[in-house]
Amino acid sequence: MNVTGASGLTPARVVTRKALGAVDGNVVCGGGNKMMNEFLDERQLADPETEESWETGSHNHSAIQANLTYLLKRAETYSVYTELSLDTTTLDPQKFKFKDEIKPDVCVYPKRGLIRPFDILKMSEMPLLAIEVLSPKQSAYEILEKFAAYFALGVKSCWLVDPLTAVVSVYSSLNAHQNFTAGEVVDRVIGLQLAFDEIFE
Repeated sequence: MNVTGASGLTPARVVTRKALGAVDGNVVCGGGNKMMNEFLDERQLADPETEESWETGSHNHSAIQANLTYLLKRAETYSVYTELSLDTTTLDPQKFKFKDEIKPDVCVYPKRGLIRPFDILKMSEMPLLAIEVLSPKQSAYEILEKFAAYFALGVKSCWLVDPLTAVVSVYSSLNAHQNFTAGEVVDRVIGLQLAFDEIFE
């Protein structure tokens, strides 16, 4: 079954790795950093050819993104993040269009707390799971391009959630996926199971 649709993503400002520095490969910033404030004040726009930063989410997209975050958080096994920037500087620019970062709608890491005293602006550690929710802004093909990047970066599993057709496609690789339309959504790669109906409430 072919799943088609589109996905929207929330605005983000571009801050360079050089300006903020890095800790263990992750771009970080601390409170009161003058250089950080200067870069945020510039409000640089991402390149529309390579970044999805300025696309916005639709009503259904946002609702399902919130549902997924709640359900995954309720499982109490993982830490759940929305619109988290993942570092793509290790990808081959000849094969992938993403310059410096890529942002899943929702992603899952092993359980952890907040990072203190610094925050991490761009993660070099990849999540276990990356989830994309389709909206009228983006085609399924574009999402699969993101999945190719996720798998190349080391993400274990990817989900494609289509609000229009009410289908959840669980990818263990670009060439292997299973579609779910009722019952439980099962991800055998990371050992996760969610109630299908609760995703589309």
